[in-house]
Amino acid sequence: MNLYVGNLSWSSTDDTLKEVFGAHGNVTSAQVVTDRETGRSRGFGFVEMIDGGEAAIEALNGTDLDGRQIVVNEARPRQPRH
Repeated sequence: MNLYVGNLSWSSTDDTLKEVFGAHGNVTSAQVVTDRETGRSRGFGFVEMIDGGEAAIEALNGTDLDGRQIVVNEARPRQPRH
């Protein structure tokens, strides 16, 4: 299951996401999306989990991570750009 994680702190890292979501299931990948030019976080990321995705959404949506209240839900498929 691919999860969207929004409202991330600028200090949140891929490792932070792996650690937090890993408590709820097996994480295959975790990525904080960064700006191509500056390298700074864009404030959201994606976590891919083999299992425990639903539990992670329930447990983590609206909780505090690095001083920000995060939003966690199932990621929607990417829309093609025109």
